[in-house]
Amino acid sequence: MAVKEILTLQRYSALLAAIVLTVICLIGSLWAGWLFVPFLIFAALAALGLRDISQDRHAITRNYPIIGHFRFLFETIRPEIRQYLIEGDKDEMPFSREARSLVYQRSKGDEDKRPFGTQENVYQAGYTWLTHSVMPVHFDDFDFRVKIGGPDCKHPYNASLYNISAMSFGALSANAISALNKGAKLGGFAHDTGEGGISRYHREGGGDLIYEIGSGYFGCRNDDGSFSPEKFTEQAADDQVKMIELKLSQGAKPGHGGMLPASKITAEIAEARGVPMGEDCVSPAAHSEFSNPIEMMEFLGQLRALSGGKPIGFKLCIGHRREFLCMVKAMLKTGIVPDFIVVDGTEGGTGAAPLEFANHVGMPMVEGLSFVHNSLRGAGLRDRIRIGAAGKLVSAFDIAHAMSLGADWCNSARGYMFSIGCIQAQACHTNHCPVGVATQDLQRQKALHVGDKSKRVARFHANTLKALGEMAGAAGLHDPRDFLPYHFMTRKSDGTMTEGQEANPYLPMGFLLDDQGGDYGYRSRWNRANAESFDAVPLD
Repeated sequence: MAVKEILTLQRYSALLAAIVLTVICLIGSLWAGWLFVPFLIFAALAALGLRDISQDRHAITRNYPIIGHFRFLFETIRPEIRQYLIEGDKDEMPFSREARSLVYQRSKGDEDKRPFGTQENVYQAGYTWLTHSVMPVHFDDFDFRVKIGGPDCKHPYNASLYNISAMSFGALSANAISALNKGAKLGGFAHDTGEGGISRYHREGGGDLIYEIGSGYFGCRNDDGSFSPEKFTEQAADDQVKMIELKLSQGAKPGHGGMLPASKITAEIAEARGVPMGEDCVSPAAHSEFSNPIEMMEFLGQLRALSGGKPIGFKLCIGHRREFLCMVKAMLKTGIVPDFIVVDGTEGGTGAAPLEFANHVGMPMVEGLSFVHNSLRGAGLRDRIRIGAAGKLVSAFDIAHAMSLGADWCNSARGYMFSIGCIQAQACHTNHCPVGVATQDLQRQKALHVGDKSKRVARFHANTLKALGEMAGAAGLHDPRDFLPYHFMTRKSDGTMTEGQEANPYLPMGFLLDDQGGDYGYRSRWNRANAESFDAVPLD
């Protein structure tokens, strides 16, 4: 027999075997009735194989009937195979097993200590460590907080240093939102609503809310999608709402916008977002209420007035650095200064993002946070504005490092998702989340027990802040907010070490306002920044 014919038979061997076994079992069942069951199984496989070779949609199953389906099966469970069988403890895909295990342990109240030393390669480029003191400080209280609200704010908020980042109802299930909010209530920290509006599940938990307003103005929109001052006033008046956050962009897909298809919109989602059933729910890439920096500040001022003086701020992932300096100039020109700014890094997560955006658009959190912090220092505004940081912050070390770069507090989305059972299956966009976190499937989300998971949320928060306090104490500090860049050292590629102050220095206060001040790499962008427009000022 020719080689080609042999290979052809091999490709069809599963189908031929199914047909032969079907015939054998059918004949055998005449004498042994129990063989009728395997007959049905092999008959179904034979029918599947015959269908495979007659269809023209999938080449792999046409060439490899029956066995070709294993390819699709393995592709479906690839994240789980990698996580449980292949992935090392330190492999970040996107969170390492070590990081996930830490969250699971702290949320369950299990032992989170490690025997036998570090698994880090301490002599590898990029390794970062905290410098410690021979006179450590002991803490009895780990409830660390920061006051958010400038001189124009009538109702400042005393926020925890570690809160739940923006995740919308619709992206997360009802049970997930309930568990997170009830956990926030138990632990005394804040829960960002995400841009999907305030749902009944946010309200029933009673936890403090940060009401995020995106470009779709969900929960405070007119029928045409424009901003509704009346509806916003009604939402912001709720005592549960402690801060208002205008979303300009998010790290996972900055400048992209999004859409929730009509097929995924339930009556409850429609109620929370204020959108009609049967229509796609669109979040435009840009806001319609402002088109330049001054208009943006005026809109923030309007939100502050309509909210009765609650803390007002905005969230963004840094893109064109000049555009942020345009906002800073608009603050100076209008006198309208936000109470806070949340800096999201490109390493942030979302339910679904185009690969190019997730991988290659936006500034990472470390650089973005340092830039915002120093820009505000340069403009003399840093003492009026609190800065939040978001982007893969799940451990006390992550939080401490972010604070050394200028953050006043930190937010986490995926960390708190892990605390309620997320296994990083990366099926958030499919509606097939295996643990009921990121799905609207009623049966799947029933697996998430709200009472148990809410306690895990609170424990994760408490144990993380305890670890943060212990790290601050080890450094000889009396408050985690006292971390500075020089408390951290990093291994360079040549094997030497560099102090954090060299990589991410704090620049002088007011240097942008002084024509004779230093450049520090900011001066050219500052000169091209324009309070009246996001377009660059042409240089002579």
